Amino acid sequence: MRRATDLIAPLLLIALLLAVWEVACRLLDVPSYFLPPPSAVALALVERAPVLAGSALQTFWMALQALAVAVVLGGGLAIAVSLNDAAERAVRPLAIAVQVTPIVAIAPLVVIWAGLDNAEAAVVALAAAVAFFPVFSGVLTGLKSADPDLERMFDLYGAGRIQRLLRLRLPSALPFALEGLRVASGQAIIGAVIAEFVSGSGRAQGLAWRLLEAGNRLRTAELLAALVWLAALGLLLNLVVAVTAREILKRRSGR
Repeated sequence: MRRATDLIAPLLLIALLLAVWEVACRLLDVPSYFLPPPSAVALALVERAPVLAGSALQTFWMALQALAVAVVLGGGLAIAVSLNDAAERAVRPLAIAVQVTPIVAIAPLVVIWAGLDNAEAAVVALAAAVAFFPVFSGVLTGLKSADPDLERMFDLYGAGRIQRLLRLRLPSALPFALEGLRVASGQAIIGAVIAEFVSGSGRAQGLAWRLLEAGNRLRTAELLAALVWLAALGLLLNLVVAVTAREILKRRSGR
């Protein structure tokens, strides 16, 4: 019952906001190129559905590839440096530097490295750079969060680093790693779209390309329809990761 209430409340709020938007556009006679009413956006969603769906699928696929790269590199690097304090101290500032460096600043360099005809590879690389830090930070924090009493017990029995990693730290790190993955999934979508903007279209014509195309032609309803698809993609990927994480933790706890 509570879940139904939690779902109904936001839906009612969205319906109310859409109604206010529709009425305001019609009463104030707002030009459609400036702000089309929701009914025009809905029409654009239907009429441009095949094109927008194809672009959304392309953006989603590139975001998934970026997320996979971020998991392999971020998770692998976190595990590797957790075995050596000096390595962790050396790598952590570089990881933070990757996080705080704007993607638009490194995009031209990545595009050159990937090749001007390989826009897709550049987009995946740039989106992976955005999604890298949440995975790295989540896994590393989790590895450092093992129970101190169990750490002392492993010391007492003379456990090696690999034994400690496999039997104690990796299981302790799982919830943190899954939370990092959930954050990274949203970052991957955002990174893919920004990367498409800054790397140019090439053969990649994802949602960013549709946003640019619609904006340049003042087709605001189509632009908003592409944003709806983009929000849906982010919610879908976040939901998939959240459900997967919940099932993994449930199985782990034996419930």
